[in-house]
Amino acid sequence: MVTPTLAPRIGLVHAVLPAIAPIEAAFRRHWPEARTFNVVDDALPADLERDGCITEAMKARIHRLAAHAVASGAGGVLFTCSAFGEAIAEAARRIAQPVLRPDEAMFDAALRAGRRIGLLATFEPAIASARSDFQAQAAGQGLNPELEVVCVPEAIAAARAGDVATHDRLVAGAAPRLAHCDAVMLAHFSTSTALEAVRAVLGCPVFSAPESAVDAMRRRVEASAGRG
Repeated sequence: MVTPTLAPRIGLVHAVLPAIAPIEAAFRRHWPEARTFNVVDDALPADLERDGCITEAMKARIHRLAAHAVASGAGGVLFTCSAFGEAIAEAARRIAQPVLRPDEAMFDAALRAGRRIGLLATFEPAIASARSDFQAQAAGQGLNPELEVVCVPEAIAAARAGDVATHDRLVAGAAPRLAHCDAVMLAHFSTSTALEAVRAVLGCPVFSAPESAVDAMRRRVEASAGRG
């Protein structure tokens, strides 16, 4: 009797609860066969706001979260909070399975769209990390784009309170401030609920992290399995 091959198990690591629904929806649309499970440390954003930067203790926590996902059977680990890119990159270098930052695939898509890129954010402490990661990724491709950021902090407050409709309205209301850009990125997984509302008010391409991340994770996991 032939034992059926199970689809890969993917660990989703979250620092904010509103990120869970968008990435689960993206997996249903783009890779429904994947078996996902969630790992959560929702104290991380408050600790980042308190300390003002990614500390060594936070880097250790990020590594432990990724290692826990692997120990739970994950063939790949996808982080959904863009504020901890540096720490995620360090964890990825220490773990054999693919470990993916939430926004790197989205960055690639935006960089292909033009030189002037907008970033719609709602969580101020994540902006410095996102800017640094974006610029480093662009430089690695020999590019020097302009990145313009608009932050709508009241939107994430609404999302945390469970009012996604207000979150989406506030994000879409701020989007025209980036209408002159060649492309606009939605900075966080939680912001992606506003994707269609933002696309409705902008004429340029608008990218969100979940869809791009799922496609990239699938490619990396399948490539890793092929090497094995």
